[in-house]
Amino acid sequence: MDLTLATREEDGRAVVAVGGEIDVYTAPKLRDCITDLVGNGAYHIVIDLEAVEFLDSTGLGVLVGGLKKVRAHDGSLELICTQERLLKIFRITGLAKVFVIHDSVAPAAG
Repeated sequence: MDLTLATREEDGRAVVAVGGEIDVYTAPKLRDCITDLVGNGAYHIVIDLEAVEFLDSTGLGVLVGGLKKVRAHDGSLELICTQERLLKIFRITGLAKVFVIHDSVAPAAG
């Protein structure tokens, strides 16, 4: 399964809609997308994980790395996720306490 990325601007934030699988093979594509956004001055990023079917430790590492990148600029990286199987990964790893996780774009963009 491939990874799809669609970036848009919403209320002054970059929203990246991610689809497919975030794994060791596809995670670099997401990392490059986040790096490009930060490089272009987007320090408030929302990652929409609603269409993600699989997320492994490499994908988690990319999200944590992205968070560090934006925090270096006093920015934020927030997630949109309502899928219980993905939320469980964030809870088990303790990352649910690190990331702000929303159930839709509206609160994340507010």
